[in-house]
Amino acid sequence: MRVLGIDCGSQRTGYGVIESDGRDHRMIAAGVIRTGAKSPFEQRLLEIAGALRGLIREHAPEAAAVEEVFYAANVKTALKLAHVRGIALLAIAEAGMAVAEYSPLEIKTSVVGYGRAEKSQVKLMVQSLLSLPQPLDSEDACDALAVAICHATRSSSMRRIA
Repeated sequence: MRVLGIDCGSQRTGYGVIESDGRDHRMIAAGVIRTGAKSPFEQRLLEIAGALRGLIREHAPEAAAVEEVFYAANVKTALKLAHVRGIALLAIAEAGMAVAEYSPLEIKTSVVGYGRAEKSQVKLMVQSLLSLPQPLDSEDACDALAVAICHATRSSSMRRIA
């Protein structure tokens, strides 16, 4: 199964595409969609939407997963994150793909085995699970890959149970 994981952000949206059978995972692509902090917010949303549509066309994932909105101390930041998530969900729906949403706790538990894991632990486990020669430079891309791994693992488990 080919899965697109998305880590939403208004200035940096991470993405990761993996191929997985639920146990063995292989990275196909990973990176960050960067938008200008000084650009109008609606322009940044448009750029993110276009980039996600391009990634979906290029890599043809079968499913996509997005991190759920979590509590943020800054309400404005949480609202902007929610807008970006909406754009991501729209791009996924336009492509006719199944989408899953996972909490940060679920993602960390799935990838590291501990829901309160630190970013450095997630980064090391993503590197290990994908057999990467070195850790990824981008935390956003790494988080997106963790979302994709979480979905691939959980989907496989659900299929086996069914």
